[in-house]
Amino acid sequence: MKKIGILFGQENTFPQAFIDRVNQKAVDGITAEFVNITEVEQAVATDYAVIIDRISQDVPFYRAYLKNAALTGTAVINNPFWWSADEKFFNNALAVQLGVPVPKTLLLPSKARPDDTNENSFRNLSMFDWHKAFEKIGFPAFMKPHAGGGWKSVYKVDNPDEAWRAYDETGQLVMLYQEAIDFTDYFRCYCLGGKDVLIMPYEPRNAPHQRYQTEMKTQGEEGEKLLATIKDYVLRLCQGLGYDFNTVEFAVRDGIPIAIDFGNPAPDADINSVGAENFEWVVEHAANLAIERAQAQKAGQDNLTWGTFVQKSASRTAISSVDGSVEVGGSVNETNDLGATGLPEAPKKPAPKKPGAPKPEAPEGGVPKPAPKAKPAPKAKGPEADAPAKPKKAAPKK
Repeated sequence: MKKIGILFGQENTFPQAFIDRVNQKAVDGITAEFVNITEVEQAVATDYAVIIDRISQDVPFYRAYLKNAALTGTAVINNPFWWSADEKFFNNALAVQLGVPVPKTLLLPSKARPDDTNENSFRNLSMFDWHKAFEKIGFPAFMKPHAGGGWKSVYKVDNPDEAWRAYDETGQLVMLYQEAIDFTDYFRCYCLGGKDVLIMPYEPRNAPHQRYQTEMKTQGEEGEKLLATIKDYVLRLCQGLGYDFNTVEFAVRDGIPIAIDFGNPAPDADINSVGAENFEWVVEHAANLAIERAQAQKAGQDNLTWGTFVQKSASRTAISSVDGSVEVGGSVNETNDLGATGLPEAPKKPAPKKPGAPKPEAPEGGVPKPAPKAKPAPKAKGPEADAPAKPKKAAPKK
């Protein structure tokens, strides 16, 4: 029996609906439950073939647990290693390479110095030119953390004074300074499994419970082309990043969908905010995805999804070791801090030199090397170890 688990926090409607849907399908050899964690030991596998992660972004213990689970064969949705490395500024840079339009964006150094740093830590950093930034980005603009979500520490600024005031409040956060998009249509899109896409008209200026209560304004043939382009961009982004469960947001300006936010690996799926119809879609497709991944899961192997960016960059070579090579996932003996599996072997004595061998002579004109210093006598063991060595008596003459 393969178990599917869901790891979650404060949300209530989606986790239970997901578990119920998987179990209602009654797929042979598949069952679903809430994840239950007791003891976490390094390199020891969990009981779960698949885990849907909805909370590790807020609980570092869960993130460490999921990495260990993934290492030992669990298919974690979404990949906890990539989720740990992911951030919004990189996402934007990757989107540009993938051919997806994004807002003009600059990266700001933190207002306050990080802990354990001083002015010498920033000798490679020139003074930031705010006036050039204002010319490049324009107004209005948004200032938001380069790694974050949930609309935390997000500022909309309309002039330099507001930008400086917002920046003064950001402390040690590294921020993005990004152009605001004056949009006619706005969409939020679910993408599951890197293939199933639900495009939802969305109004971010409404109250949270009313943001999905809107309609698409672009209609007819132009609207159909717009939706086709959005789906193409969603797939490019999610496949490039390697997220199985994600949402992507687009602001449409002059008919062009511009990706605003597309790193949401634990996106809102509450029935009270997304609405009953959207909720039904995400529950059904999440259940199907988890079942597919459980059926494909192979114990003890890497069952994670890796994005095309990582796939193209990763080396396929085996890890080199002192004794040859070890395949990732291969069995090795646990070692101590020095890499030894036991007591070190006694050094082998060099073979005695044959008599009569000529001694090498230093080349003429070279700098003669000083004679090697005599090695000190080994210290005695026991309480006298620190006492100065006594001079040896000369052997009596015969």
